Amino acid sequence: MEASKNNVAGIDVSAETLDLVVRKKGKNQKVKKFKNTSDGHTSLIEWLRKKNVSHVCLEATGIYHLDLAVTLDQTSDISVMVLNPRVARKFAEATMTRGKTDAIDAGVLAQYADCMDFIVWTAPRPIVLQIKAYSRRLSALAKLKVKTKNQLHALQATIHTPRQVIDDAVLTIAQLENQIVNLEAGALKLIISDEEINNVMILLISVKGIAQTTAIQLIGELLVLPKDMTSKQWVAYAGLDPRANESGKSVSKKRRISKAGNRNLRRALYMPALSASRHEVNVSAYYQHLINNRGITKLQAICAVMRKLLHAIHGMLKSGKSFDGTRFYVIPVES
Repeated sequence: MEASKNNVAGIDVSAETLDLVVRKKGKNQKVKKFKNTSDGHTSLIEWLRKKNVSHVCLEATGIYHLDLAVTLDQTSDISVMVLNPRVARKFAEATMTRGKTDAIDAGVLAQYADCMDFIVWTAPRPIVLQIKAYSRRLSALAKLKVKTKNQLHALQATIHTPRQVIDDAVLTIAQLENQIVNLEAGALKLIISDEEINNVMILLISVKGIAQTTAIQLIGELLVLPKDMTSKQWVAYAGLDPRANESGKSVSKKRRISKAGNRNLRRALYMPALSASRHEVNVSAYYQHLINNRGITKLQAICAVMRKLLHAIHGMLKSGKSFDGTRFYVIPVES
């Protein structure tokens, strides 16, 4: 059972500063600012204790919230909740909050901590956080590589581009590829050093379509999640849960994925789903079934495969068993 709340606080996190609002007896206090540094975190915790704060809510803001969340998790007298930014935004809209400043956002988070169910966040193991850092950096470099390749194609499409400009783009691509190789080697060395995480890697690459690079990205995004999360919660976290859009008799649109979740996880699942839909027999059969028998588009079918693949990965990690296509989809026997 959750311990009763004393005072609560909301923290709006940015790269350099932390805006803290303490909420006492249902009312927000004045905002107080701290630096988003190790010393700033220490001062912030001292202030929280001075104000008898037991529960703190902050948003998941890229990487900037992580060190603070880990530090708060290590305290024995303060519980921390890390909130999806979309949830915070919807809560602000529901409470008719006007304006958007760091102080206002911190106040919204304090009110959320006071009024809503408080889901305590627990920090993952340090090695998992390190792999996540590798994962995010590899994802960023891969995206930059694709962008640069597209730029090179455009530069080569006209005779007016100087040779030096083209050579520079080619050099940038080569440098990015070298960075990716080096980072993958570092991540793999870290993964192999931990038996539990290495076993996860082995399970993931048992899926046709999931290579080492993708496995690193999936490990970085999935192993930071609480171990008691269900497969449906994973799907919602990834923003792959289908949402209806209906209102009375006049509005009835097709169901779409919510996208209200971790875009890095969605991005990591896309290429494996695409590859498996072509090369893994049971996944390909499921993909064709969705298009031919359900009448959905190819993109919608890929999203459905991503969702089902995430369910399969959840089951694999729980059972410790490799991917089994027959459990993913049973191919109908033709009569």
